Order: sequence, then structure tokens, then C-alpha cells
Amino acid sequence: MELLAVPDLPEIRPGDDLAALIRERIELEPDDVVCVASTVVSKSEGRLAELSEFPAGPRAREIAARLEAISGDEKDPRFAQAVLEESTEIIMEAPFLLTESRFGHVGVNAGIDRSNVADADLLLLPKRPSESAERIREELPADRVVVTDTCGRPFRHGQRGVAIGWAGMPAARDWRGESDRDGRELGVTVQNVVDELAAAANLVAGEGDGGTPVVVVRGFEFGDHEGSDAHFREVDGDFVRQALREWTFESN
Repeated sequence: MELLAVPDLPEIRPGDDLAALIRERIELEPDDVVCVASTVVSKSEGRLAELSEFPAGPRAREIAARLEAISGDEKDPRFAQAVLEESTEIIMEAPFLLTESRFGHVGVNAGIDRSNVADADLLLLPKRPSESAERIREELPADRVVVTDTCGRPFRHGQRGVAIGWAGMPAARDWRGESDRDGRELGVTVQNVVDELAAAANLVAGEGDGGTPVVVVRGFEFGDHEGSDAHFREVDGDFVRQALREWTFESN
């Protein structure tokens, strides 16, 4: 399997044709997986915003004041308001905002970015990343597209690449019913391949001002497995989320 960074992509502006820009810079093959950073998807879709678009309500002001007291850093309540408006659930309010986005992704601050945004205060995640992936896929000779983001994970330091949208392939390989090397039937193993592809692509894409927002994964084979699009965990079976709903942060 090879990972190929797409070179020389320009700064993406609202209305730019991402698929055309990719086609111009790399010769794609039908079985390629094109991993596209959510940052450039959002920019092309005009998901830039100003803080002035989010006048803070009482809850946002309360959240910002509490986070400021905890961290000692000034917090803009308008940013808290933007997070509230981009979320369907606030899972944690302190010591940081952990939220569920409107398409099911759980992350810090609803995934709102304040870096690499030259023409606005904020960059919001795509509204429906899997639909974005499908639109890009329709204009490429490659059959599969994954929209990626970076976020932290419980019980681990640092960030990794994750998939927030995908098209042309299932999200996961379902190994249940197959056998391990000793002939035992697998009963629980479902392998989230879109997350693994996103993480692999992130190693090549990099971060900061030298980052490359599109990476082609060549030679990945899904194999003869059942597929599943179960990607974001259902709330009823998300015991960590249920526990966090009952947890209260107490600063020392």
C-alpha cells in the first residue's frame, strides 16, 4: 500500500472545485482512496464565519466565564455560542467543551478551527461530510473518498487522523463470524477502516504550515468481508458518554 501526498494545492477559497484541483495534480486510479482534510472541504463550501455572527447568549457567557476561571486565559463567549449552535449535545462543559456535532462526530469545540483561517475568525466543519465526500467522488476517477479531521482520544496523548465522512466504501470491515488463526469464531471484531485510512493519511499530510490536505491511498484492498457503515457509536451503547453526562468537573 502506498500513500501519495497531492502536491502544490493552492489556498482553497469558497466555491473552489476541489475535485478538479486534485485531478490536475495527480493521476488517479479507480481503486484509490482519496483522503481530503475537512479544512479544505469546509473552505470550498464556504464554512467560514466571523465571531460577530454568534452574539453570545446567557449560557455561552456562563460557559466562557467558567472556562476562563479554570484556565486563566481569556475566553470569548461568542466562540462558546458558535460551539453551542454547531452542536446537538454538550457532553462536557468543563474543563473544555466536548460536544456532538450535527452529523454525529464527538469532539472538542464542535471541531471549530481557529488556525489556518486567513479570511475569517472561524472555520466550521462541513455540514454533512459524507455528502461532501460523495460530491467529490462523483468528479474523480477514483472510487473512494474519505473526509478527514484530527482530534484527541480518551486515554491517549496527542491527536490522530479520523474520518468524519466517506463515500464509495463501507466505514468498517465486519469480521464477526470469521475465524481467527486457531479456528475460533470472531464474535465482536469490527474494524473501522475509514478511521485507519484517515490516520495513515495524516502521517503523510502532516500538520501546520507545511501540511498537505489531500493524500491518495493506493493499493488498499477491503477484502472479502461484510461491510458496515456503523461509524459513530449510538448513544444507547455509548457507556463513556453516559458516564460523562453524570460527571462534574471540580477545579482544585
